[in-house]
Amino acid sequence: MSNRGSNEGLNRLLACFHDAKRNAVVELERAKDQGKKIVGMYCLFAPVELIWSLGAIPVGLCGTSEVPIPDAEKILPRNLCPLIKSSYGFAITDTCPFFRLADCIIAEATCDGKKKMFELLGREKALFLMDIPQKREGAEALTYWISEIKRMGSFLEKQLECEIDEKHLQRSIKAMNEQRMLLQKILRWFKGNPPLTGMDMNALVEATFFQPDQDKTLNLLKDLLNHLERDQGEDALSGNRRILLTGCPVGSGSEKVLELIEELGGLVVCQESCSGIRSFNFTVDEGKGPLESLAEKYLAIPCASMTPNMRRIELIDRLIREYDIKGVVDLTWQSCHTFNVESYRVKEHVENRFQLPYLHIETDYSLYDREQLRTRIEAFLEMIN
Repeated sequence: MSNRGSNEGLNRLLACFHDAKRNAVVELERAKDQGKKIVGMYCLFAPVELIWSLGAIPVGLCGTSEVPIPDAEKILPRNLCPLIKSSYGFAITDTCPFFRLADCIIAEATCDGKKKMFELLGREKALFLMDIPQKREGAEALTYWISEIKRMGSFLEKQLECEIDEKHLQRSIKAMNEQRMLLQKILRWFKGNPPLTGMDMNALVEATFFQPDQDKTLNLLKDLLNHLERDQGEDALSGNRRILLTGCPVGSGSEKVLELIEELGGLVVCQESCSGIRSFNFTVDEGKGPLESLAEKYLAIPCASMTPNMRRIELIDRLIREYDIKGVVDLTWQSCHTFNVESYRVKEHVENRFQLPYLHIETDYSLYDREQLRTRIEAFLEMIN
């Protein structure tokens, strides 16, 4: 893989996304001083459209660094997923500025570890736990999920002291749909030789969880897309080691696998994860009632907490074909049992249907195994040659 050229305009735009999380703190503090309410979130299942429609700001909460994990392990079991321990550690040590600024929290019962941790986290701040249907198929799941979204709406109305307005909700749906479609268009550049790296795309998607201003986010995405269209691939990255990274999400502080793949000459052209295409693959149907449309969209997220989760296999199938994938890396955070068990099915599908190299990595947020991972990933990439 070649290095990206010294395109000042592109680098300046990408810097806006790479720095978004840090810069958001100042902007959120300013918004708070102006009377804005902030709602913290941990997962994709929370319909951000509801939060925006109430005049509040949805913001992702910290949970992708190993730094606060020792403090969390004084209370939580050590053999728990690092994402859960990191999320809790940040909250109890007051080292996540977004948690400190949040007026309330929306949490999601995507696994047993999370829902039990949220019982403790609820002592720190007002928290609403969304109960996720385990089976998405059938009218009963959709009906139940609509009722959960309504309950979330009632919680927000009480906490934020305002009422949901359908017109405001429809405007928020439209804006979020536009954001997702812009992300889809940017990702399509990875079908050829893209001018962005997988690390760039990861930062770009993560930045959308920390933007206090919807219009600013849309304008940044439009500027980047316009630049790519004008540039027409002049600074495209070449190489045949085109990797699909699937499994658990990756964020600031937990990018070691993604970073190593690209450091060793691979190019992650797509992430099938909550930090990748799962967050923007589906849009909300604007022709239906807003609550039903929101429920349908969010219920379609192919999370491993669902059973059966054939939609994830179908998505992986499509991505392999569309993005000319040459190898699949499946990342599982230690003790994430849902994704760990599901890895067998992913391996079976990738190897039997596509005859592609497959690598399953189970690790945590620490760097102790970085050199071991380097050896494994290097050998995996050699298989692609």
